Amino acid sequence: MTRKRALVTGASGVIGAAIAERLAADGHAVIVHGYRNCEQAEALARRIRQGGQSATSVCFDITDAQKANDALALLLHQGPIQIVVNNAGVHDDAPMVGMTGDQWKTVIELSLHGFFNVTQPLLLPMIGTRWGRIISISSVAAVIGNRGQTNYAAAKAGLHGASKSLAREVASRGITVNVVAPGLIESPSVNAMFSQEQIEALVPMKRTGRPEEVAALVSFLVSEQAGYITGQVIGINGGMV
Repeated sequence: MTRKRALVTGASGVIGAAIAERLAADGHAVIVHGYRNCEQAEALARRIRQGGQSATSVCFDITDAQKANDALALLLHQGPIQIVVNNAGVHDDAPMVGMTGDQWKTVIELSLHGFFNVTQPLLLPMIGTRWGRIISISSVAAVIGNRGQTNYAAAKAGLHGASKSLAREVASRGITVNVVAPGLIESPSVNAMFSQEQIEALVPMKRTGRPEEVAALVSFLVSEQAGYITGQVIGINGGMV
């Protein structure tokens, strides 16, 4: 597969980092995005380069449309970005009866406004190449719901509808648009929130998933072999749903 430029948002996190590393290993020129953890994003890009692959880092707030547009315009001066992984997201959990307006808006803005602010400016250059892959990272919470996460589930479920609609708009241009919806994936936060007994009760496979398993699915969806898969929400959750 010809090397493409690939932007991974929120790549300073566990899943985003695994995706960035896998796409770099696949031979793509990866742009590692961070915002609150810019140093971690650059450290990841440096580690990828030390391994002999191609990576740079970029730092901007995807909820700020103007700043996102300015940052992406600079990147586009170097050529089109044909792979976009919308991975950035945030939790701010609370039962809805006690949820504040700020908790609701913060989570919605990062996942949904961020999806638009990053993806929309890249579409025309991508369409011009007649090839592209747009993948958004959702959650099992958007499929089956989760107590205390009405904001997070709403934000991620919004990505499902947006992606299905966008998939129809760009299908004839050689661009696929899909969603990956992980379940419990090994990370410091998941390890802190769930005991082994709780994991075994929730997940038929009796274990958490590995970030590398999510990255492998993204790698496949980016590949030529997945060229006829679009508009899909694909779960990776150990049988939770």
